[in-house]
Amino acid sequence: MTRLLFIARYRDATMRRKIEYLARDPALTIWHICPSAWQDEFLHVRQTSAQTGAFRQTALPMWGRPTDPHRAFYHTLTFGLRRFQPDLVHAEEEPDSLAALQIALARRLFAPRAKLILNTWQNVNRPKTWPVRWVMQTTLQASAGVLCANSEAAVILRQHGFHRPTAIIPAVGADAEVFRPCERPERGDGTFVVGYVGRLAPEKGLDTLLHAMRRLPAATSLQIMGDGSSRAELLAQVATLGLAHRVRLLPPAPPAQVAHHLAQLDVLTLPSRSTPLWKEQFGRVLVEAMACKVPVVGSSSGAIPEVIGDGGLIFPEADAAALADCLHKLMASPPLRRDLAERGYARVSRLYTQERLAEQIAAFYRTIL
Repeated sequence: MTRLLFIARYRDATMRRKIEYLARDPALTIWHICPSAWQDEFLHVRQTSAQTGAFRQTALPMWGRPTDPHRAFYHTLTFGLRRFQPDLVHAEEEPDSLAALQIALARRLFAPRAKLILNTWQNVNRPKTWPVRWVMQTTLQASAGVLCANSEAAVILRQHGFHRPTAIIPAVGADAEVFRPCERPERGDGTFVVGYVGRLAPEKGLDTLLHAMRRLPAATSLQIMGDGSSRAELLAQVATLGLAHRVRLLPPAPPAQVAHHLAQLDVLTLPSRSTPLWKEQFGRVLVEAMACKVPVVGSSSGAIPEVIGDGGLIFPEADAAALADCLHKLMASPPLRRDLAERGYARVSRLYTQERLAEQIAAFYRTIL
């Protein structure tokens, strides 16, 4: 029996589903540590400790914002390591984060025989101050392996001198129990509904999407679900472009309502635009839409083409004309929409459901052990 201490900042059932699948493995006994409170653009929740069979969850408060992947850390010294004595410590924390440093030091003190696994999403090799470089060097030296959300993240690890096992396995995929194929609504008015779900921030490229909308027929509408720092600017741009009657902003919602919303769309877009310090690291909403058999269109930013594969359309980032062309092709061709919906669904079922990720992670554990 392998004893696994799993530390991850999960905040809802769709994210925890992966641990539930891992817990079905009779070779694993799992103790999950999560934040006791979480607040982001979509959810504000409080979590409690619980135990079911061989699976135990402990909710810990955090210093700093749990949504901050680098500067927040847990309100504990031991993480229960002395008592649990795990064989594996899997911490879904960035190697250059304070939480990863905290976990690595606790493991060294209280469970030195345990193997440590970290996760990284970072696909831009950003400049780092010497303290951050020291943190990263310390945590990587302590790690037996690192799971990467995208292939560029693995390349960056090698550039930092990490040559132990890695695998391209994103931390979170689509929960197939919530995000699943649904009947599309029948519309008698010929309306074609484009959707976006996520943060309202400049790097998400929503200005590109709005300019693309101006190039599409009046029967095309856009539904944007989410919140963020660019909300006021986005509303002003909608008015300036004369799109107020075609664009609807919806408030953030929990996963089940997001799934219901996706089922109302004809296509889901992710028009992210890279910056010197960021590019799209995965795009979870893409796999959730694909799991619902909704066609997807994504920009060329970061990991988007890697995630979509042959299950959707890609356009050059920041190119509104190219995005409009992709949307027009889908609007004009129901067979193309059906084909991409089936391809996307097959791709997610093969690679990105929480159950598939759990299987891949369990295989990585066996490699490490």
